[in-house]
Amino acid sequence: MVLILGRRLNREESGIRDSPATKRKVFEMDPKSLSGPEFFDFSGSSHAESILQIFNEFRDSRLFTDVIICVEGREFPCHRAVLSACSSYFRAMFCNDHRESREMLVEINGIFAEAMDCFLQYVYTGKVKITTENVQYLFETSSLFQISVLRDACAKFLEEQLDPCNCLGIQRFADTHSLKTLFTKCRNFALQTFEDVSQHEEFLELGKDELIDYICSDELVISKEELVFEAVMRWVYRAVELRRPVLHELLTHVRLPLLHPNYFVQTVEVDQLIQNSPECYQLLHEARRYHILGNEMMSPRTRPRRSTGYSEVIVVVGGCERVGGFNLPYTECYDPVTGEWKSLAKLPEFTKSEYAVCALRNDILVSGGRINSRDVWIYNSQLNIWIRVASLNKGRWRHKMAVLLGKVYVVGGYDGQNRLSSVECYDSFSNRWTEVAPLKEAVSSPAVTSCVGKLFVIGGGPDDNTCSDKVQSYDPDTNSWLLRATIPIAKRCITAVSLNNLIYVAGGLTKAIYCYDPIEDYWMHVQNTFSRQENCGMSVCNGKIYILGGRRENGEATDTILCYDPATGIITGVAAMPRPVSYHGCVTIHRYNEKGFKL
Repeated sequence: MVLILGRRLNREESGIRDSPATKRKVFEMDPKSLSGPEFFDFSGSSHAESILQIFNEFRDSRLFTDVIICVEGREFPCHRAVLSACSSYFRAMFCNDHRESREMLVEINGIFAEAMDCFLQYVYTGKVKITTENVQYLFETSSLFQISVLRDACAKFLEEQLDPCNCLGIQRFADTHSLKTLFTKCRNFALQTFEDVSQHEEFLELGKDELIDYICSDELVISKEELVFEAVMRWVYRAVELRRPVLHELLTHVRLPLLHPNYFVQTVEVDQLIQNSPECYQLLHEARRYHILGNEMMSPRTRPRRSTGYSEVIVVVGGCERVGGFNLPYTECYDPVTGEWKSLAKLPEFTKSEYAVCALRNDILVSGGRINSRDVWIYNSQLNIWIRVASLNKGRWRHKMAVLLGKVYVVGGYDGQNRLSSVECYDSFSNRWTEVAPLKEAVSSPAVTSCVGKLFVIGGGPDDNTCSDKVQSYDPDTNSWLLRATIPIAKRCITAVSLNNLIYVAGGLTKAIYCYDPIEDYWMHVQNTFSRQENCGMSVCNGKIYILGGRRENGEATDTILCYDPATGIITGVAAMPRPVSYHGCVTIHRYNEKGFKL
């Protein structure tokens, strides 16, 4: 029966006479009476799958197969058309007049027969079982035959199998095959689980550079630095004669100064490999000095890994919002990594201004202040309290403080009538201030810092109307001062910090950062800031120099924070302070991010 949808033509209109073909019974429909669509697209949802299933049955029974793939001596009858449809590798082989396009038997080297079997299962069924046993060679086979979907499925499977016992091996596999996403996930997983990873065999088979990549990372998650040292020593002792020569290089990335002093003495210093490695002595010496001097010693190895709970923070003490304004009572710390601020204990009974601030080990000292104050307070960072300690011998303000070899030096300043050449030294163990050799030139508001075992006093104001360009250097061994190369600009209200045996100076209503090399005794201009400012705060944190706040040419305080990275020479604006401030103190300490005090 023929079903015709539409208007039927009569014989006269069609010009067709009765014939056997036209005498069939016809079911007629009036198109005007149709309520549904005039056509229907039919799709058999299982058609493709059924065809694949039939082709797979053809393959099993060798029906219509026109090529045999030979792998490791095992023969796989196949259909050229099916292989070419799935793989551009086979399409190129069979369709470009290559020799293989005419031969019945094609041999493929460099893969396993089991891998070829799994690959053909996918080609002929669209399905394959990926397991921990076959994933590697199945990935390599799908890569060779350019089946990206199967290749990506294998990579995804590997991501889901990450474990401390295998993540390093998978990472190496990902690196070999340029799987950047998988490589990054493996590395991050190993960083996060380093304590477990370092206990497994794969860790001991790492290459030197691979090991360094982990132990130098600030993102390494550990509960204490001792675990990094133990992991490194296990790696070295695994092949001691071969790896002994790289021990020093490895230990430069272990933060030995942050090891517990008892552990350092009882475990590190007595290790035979370390004792017999003279090149390691400097690293041991650095750690010993840090245990004595605290944050006065700064290097990449004195920066805590954040996973230990500690971080370097900049503490801002007091300051003024405007000229003639009240001194601010705030003591706040800033974490440059998170950008967060946290309030600390306020300095009690302190309404003075133009005082001096410095860090001693991991505590903070504040001395003097307007007018003629002799008060000295110390902030205990562990207890978050302020304690009054021995007073200065001579009251002063517009002076500076710095720490040199574990002792605090108060330098110069103003007593309301005269600039001072007086210098006092504080011994925290005896809680006592003593006079030392005076400055060669009395100054107020200079920049003061310690570097390479000496104290440096830079610039300042000898009187109300002039500024000094002198650099005065104090040697504690001889208790004497020398004049060094003059700073390129004569300025007061400047600030200095030391980093990597160099001194950096900013402020003084200049737009410049200058750098001084005390060993070579010469100055250089290194970078410009974005605006002129004076009486700014300056501190070194995480190996970078931060300039906080200050007073602009119009006398207004600013809340800007600039970060200068000596490694790149780049200066950037990174954040804003809670409020504009100048005449404040800035120091860096290590702060524990305990519960309820998360930075």
